[in-house]
Amino acid sequence: MELNLDLYKTMALVSIVFYIGRYLHNKVAIIKKYCIPPAVVGGILFSLLVLILKVSNLATITLDTTLQQIFMTAFFTSIGFTASFKMLKKGGLKVIIFLGLAVLLVVLQNSVGVTLATLFDFSPLLGLCTASIPMVGGHGTAGSFGPILEDLGVSGATTISIASATFGLIMGSIVGGFVARSLIHRKNLVTAHEENSNNQTDTVGDYNEENHNILSFKKLMTGACLLFLAMGLGSYLSDWIESLELTFPSYIGAMLVAAIIRNIYDMCHKEIVEKEIETLGGLSLSFFLTMALMGLKLWELFDLALPLLILLVAQVLLTGLFAYFITFRVMGNNYEAAVFSSAVCGFGMGATPNAIANMDELTNRYGFVPTPYFVVPIVGCLFIDFANSAVITIFINFLK
Repeated sequence: MELNLDLYKTMALVSIVFYIGRYLHNKVAIIKKYCIPPAVVGGILFSLLVLILKVSNLATITLDTTLQQIFMTAFFTSIGFTASFKMLKKGGLKVIIFLGLAVLLVVLQNSVGVTLATLFDFSPLLGLCTASIPMVGGHGTAGSFGPILEDLGVSGATTISIASATFGLIMGSIVGGFVARSLIHRKNLVTAHEENSNNQTDTVGDYNEENHNILSFKKLMTGACLLFLAMGLGSYLSDWIESLELTFPSYIGAMLVAAIIRNIYDMCHKEIVEKEIETLGGLSLSFFLTMALMGLKLWELFDLALPLLILLVAQVLLTGLFAYFITFRVMGNNYEAAVFSSAVCGFGMGATPNAIANMDELTNRYGFVPTPYFVVPIVGCLFIDFANSAVITIFINFLK
């Protein structure tokens, strides 16, 4: 039996799948603990259902993914609006140092992935599917670069990338706490509690999505118009880049235009409707991820199961060792540096919320330090997506 869903039926199903994922996210402790997004939970469950139906020859389901590309571009455009050089300057030297460490990790992850893929006699481009695309980039970058790699001949690139991103989310939370606690005890670090600090009761920022702000129609409309303006102008820039025969993600033009608009606002000392753009971007990401995961072809992983696991374990070891030996030393060889190390594991194998969750778990036990809570979100939410996309693009164009 074949089920071909049109655009409206597809979006209705996507909405149902997302809310199933959200329900499980709230009810299943292990899913909530490792900060796995509802879109990922629901999408993977649906892809497992599709796998069962296909293997048993009961049915095939075809979705209309017309809006998937639009949602993807809208999300990354919203990220572009956060790229404020004013904020980078305000963050000070530690922001620049931490960003440098993040870029170095991206390069190392891609180098390891390409090298191991070559040793397994796979396309070196397949190695990128387990490297910084899913690790530092997370599900959003995995869903956007996967189709690009498939167009370059890497079969199952999207499925592999998104599966790797899910693996990374879980391992980033596990390894982050292990690395930080090992540093604290083996290095005999003086924690904030031991310094009789009461800072752990301070607020650490607005990272709770239930902390709502009221959205007005005027501001929301302005945010939507800015998004579409950047997407429209960016398409011209993307077309020009494509004419150079370079491989870039389709959203890069819109992302750059959004960054230009944001910095023009900053230079004119005008406030941009950041909360509204962030909300629209988050909505777009949820729909994009749900659709991307629902379309996974999990049967493409069967022949790659063992090599893929080896590649992913190598990335976990790399990120853990990088956090332990490099991040800790560069960021100060102290308790604060250990907190930074736990954050690197979180967003180096998952996403910025994982990094925050790792830091929360650590500081709740050993005491609060403020600097990582300012630096990590700036790097993780503002600048690393630009740097990661640039490095990935360089690797793709060199290897293709």
